[in-house]
Amino acid sequence: MDAIREEGGSLSWLEEHRFEWSKTTAYALEQILNGKTIILITDEKRKWFENYILTSINGINLDRPMIPILSIDSLYTHYNAISGGEGIDLVDDMIAQSYKDDYFFWYIGKGDDKRSDIAKRKDESYFWIFDEDFNNAFTLKSYDTSLDIKLLQLYKLFNASLNAAMFGEVDASS
Repeated sequence: MDAIREEGGSLSWLEEHRFEWSKTTAYALEQILNGKTIILITDEKRKWFENYILTSINGINLDRPMIPILSIDSLYTHYNAISGGEGIDLVDDMIAQSYKDDYFFWYIGKGDDKRSDIAKRKDESYFWIFDEDFNNAFTLKSYDTSLDIKLLQLYKLFNASLNAAMFGEVDASS
C-alpha cells in the first residue's frame, strides 16, 4: 500500500485492486524465496514484456541476489506448436524432471490464449491475466488503452516487492 501511494496518481488505479495484487504476489514471492525457478510465459502480443522482464529482473546493477527465471520458449523452442493436452503433458513432464518440481509458472496475457494452458494446470502458478477471472490471478483488461503502462508499473511494484521480501522488510508468507 505504501509503495502504491508513494507513486502518487500514476498507481491510483491499483489501489482498489490492492488486495487481489497483494494476495497473488505474496504467494509468488514466497515461492521465489523458497528457491523455486520462475518459468515465464506470455501471450505473443506481450513478448516485448517477457523480454523486458528477463533482461531487467537480474540486471547488471542489481543490489540483491539474482533469481532463477527463464522463458518457456528457452526450455522448449517449439512450445507454440504444442496442441492438446498430451503435448502439454510431455513439456510439463520434461520441466518437472529438470527442476524437480521446484518451479512455478508466471503467465502474463490473455486468458484464452493457448500459451496459458500449461500454467493453468498448476495451482502454484502466478498470473497477470487479461479478460478472465482465474485462481491466483491478478486480472486486467486487454482492451485497456493504458495496458502497457500498467504492465510496466506492475513490474516496477513487483520488483520493489521482491526486494522488500528478500531483505526482510515485508513478510511474504503472511
